Amino acid sequence: MTEHKKRTKPVETPTEEMTTPDEGVETQELPEVAALKEELAAVQEQCKEFSEGWQRERADFLNFRKRIERDQAQLNQVVTGNIIRKYLSVTDDMERALANRPKGAESQEWWNGVELIYRKLTGILESEGVQVIPAEGEMFDPALHEAITHEDDTDVESGRVIAVVQKGYRIGDRIIRPTLVRVAR
Repeated sequence: MTEHKKRTKPVETPTEEMTTPDEGVETQELPEVAALKEELAAVQEQCKEFSEGWQRERADFLNFRKRIERDQAQLNQVVTGNIIRKYLSVTDDMERALANRPKGAESQEWWNGVELIYRKLTGILESEGVQVIPAEGEMFDPALHEAITHEDDTDVESGRVIAVVQKGYRIGDRIIRPTLVRVAR
């Protein structure tokens, strides 16, 4: 065992202070590290600016897209309204014809055909979003109605629509044609 102890005896090292090779280099690299840190901070600031700019551009693009979609929807409504306005006089004429239908069995089938055509026409208008503006019995609204006459009527409150002379129509919030009405005084 004594041999074993001799072998495991720690080796003594000189007590001189050892300097690592990095210590001397560290003082030399310090300005280099500071320059890299400054460069990193500048790049991070530039990245932040680019990111904020990109986010602003993205928001502007989304707003632009929404505005274009809204403008296209409004343009579509205007074009549809202009086309439909041309057919409203045909609808009015058909309503007048149906209201003055002559009595008699010989022309009944012909009038049924006219009524069918009228229903198809009104169905097409409804499918395009056209709505009749309600008026009779309502309070007069200059945004929806156009007064043809003002009449004295003791049975009806002043400012109320007495009768509809010509129907008015709208698509959504857009008035295609105001309702022509007679109003009580």
